[in-house]
Amino acid sequence: MTAKRSRNEDVKGARAFATLTGLALGDALGMPTQSLTRAEVVAQFEPVLTTFYASRPDHPFAPGLAAATVTDDTEQALILADELLGSTSGFDVHHYARRLLEWEKGVRERGLLDLLGPSTKRALSNVEAGVDPSQAGTSGTTNGAAMRIAPVGIVASSTNLEALVNRVIEVSVLTHNTSVALAGAAAVAATISAGIDGASLEDGVDLALAAARLLEASFDASAAPVISDRIERAIGIGRRLSGTVLIEAVSTEIGTSLATEESVPAAFAVLVANPDDGWLACRIAASLGGDTDTISAMTGAMSGALGGPLTFPSWAVEKVAHTNHLDLASVARDLLQIRR
Repeated sequence: MTAKRSRNEDVKGARAFATLTGLALGDALGMPTQSLTRAEVVAQFEPVLTTFYASRPDHPFAPGLAAATVTDDTEQALILADELLGSTSGFDVHHYARRLLEWEKGVRERGLLDLLGPSTKRALSNVEAGVDPSQAGTSGTTNGAAMRIAPVGIVASSTNLEALVNRVIEVSVLTHNTSVALAGAAAVAATISAGIDGASLEDGVDLALAAARLLEASFDASAAPVISDRIERAIGIGRRLSGTVLIEAVSTEIGTSLATEESVPAAFAVLVANPDDGWLACRIAASLGGDTDTISAMTGAMSGALGGPLTFPSWAVEKVAHTNHLDLASVARDLLQIRR
């Protein structure tokens, strides 16, 4: 191996690790604020979060969790990573479905209410009832596919966009077989993949738009929101605004619900507004109100891929790893071994 190739692999390894780290950091920051309104976030915490917080005992989804605890976003992404690493002869959607159902059972046993999202739950119920997996997720429009897609951005090279989009479809069609959900997931995965290959922010978001449009072109999406247009509009907002002004614009002009057409563009707006500070981007995303853990997790994953580990403070990385007993470096390394 030449010295240049070795350096390139080192950079990819660092950015793959930062992708998973950013996902977990964003998820943990958004854990106590998820489902709150923007006004409730300000009243209970800060206008822009500065650190990790524990969740309140009366939190509707994650009551009484310690500060820096991750939720479904990180846990389901790691399930997908494990499935990708084990799929030597093709992605096994039935095995994946069983893993997600087992995960939800474990969450219930822990006394938590942050369970499978509505699209995923409905699709897995369909599979259990005998529906073909290719048809089980035809009503899935929420952001579950996008929230856990980061491992695909690590294993799929940005040099072959069609193959990357097909990989997104392969792992997401079970639960989210709709244009809007798949295009949102493709945009996030493409940004991550581009970042790992050394792309700039501008090139990364350009590839995101191209991936979303390629996916949309393969669907009869006449009645669906055009996610690529919404992402492009959000990018424009992110280029113009910052701080609490950005938060207000995202809340009023984009939306922060679990709908893919709101949460994915919201993540892109925050990403673009904070090109050199992934930690600030995650903190702003976690302060929006709405589906903050997922928006912040997507923002963090993309920020990490584009900016590398130094975009997050080392103390925060160590705290999340220690609190949740995570070995993200090993997962990132293993995923890179099957990147193509």
